[in-house]
Amino acid sequence: MAYQNIIIETRGHTGLVTLNRPQALNALNEALIAELNEALAAFEADPLIGCTVITGSEKAFAAGADVKEMAQKTYVDAYLGKFLEGWTRISETRKPVIAAVSGFCLGGGLELAMMCDFIIASETARFALPEITLGIMPGAGGTQRLPRFIGKAKAMDLILTGRMMDAAEAERSGLIARVVSPEKLLDEALAAAARIASFSQPIVMMAKETVNRAEETTLSEGSRFERRLFLSMFATADQKEGMQAFIEKRKPSFRNQ
Repeated sequence: MAYQNIIIETRGHTGLVTLNRPQALNALNEALIAELNEALAAFEADPLIGCTVITGSEKAFAAGADVKEMAQKTYVDAYLGKFLEGWTRISETRKPVIAAVSGFCLGGGLELAMMCDFIIASETARFALPEITLGIMPGAGGTQRLPRFIGKAKAMDLILTGRMMDAAEAERSGLIARVVSPEKLLDEALAAAARIASFSQPIVMMAKETVNRAEETTLSEGSRFERRLFLSMFATADQKEGMQAFIEKRKPSFRNQ
């Protein structure tokens, strides 16, 4: 399918989505989100794809939601139109998704990046939730996810002041996984995705599910959930192959079974 707001590629067993609204610094509108959800669903259904990378341009991952699209909405328009409802579907993907961020990652762009499983950023990346300056607040999970990443105090600072945070501060705060030079950003993200995709898909998906459970439950319940999934892995062919390969000092050949 031909997309208008994103570019889709496959790199080996990795899906690559590039946000492509350069005239608007990749501002997120309903059309882009619909295309993104469709592309992610296609990668999710493709047994050859083990991980997806979402990126933008060197200047901007995404400079927020499209204000021009939002400005004239009334409450009834937004409510009946289920505004933002489809924006969080990325967080429901079972296969891992990596955000590769360069330049501005603001508002809805940061909310989108936080829905990914982790963020790799270039040294030029700048993060903010500046909605307060527009007379609104984050509405696509920003007030919920940011405190989980960086703690209440830092999240309050960013959300209530709207200030920007550079890549170094974002890494220190726990928002992003690693910082790389701009020219190495995509290669680094694709290498991480390729490594993830080289492992057993069902095991990777269960590991992702277990880590995500940690955010939503107690330590004791999360540990029980982890143990149940861990024990279930002994029913898979890939567990047998992985351990036998270790014993035989060879590279495992996973079959996603």
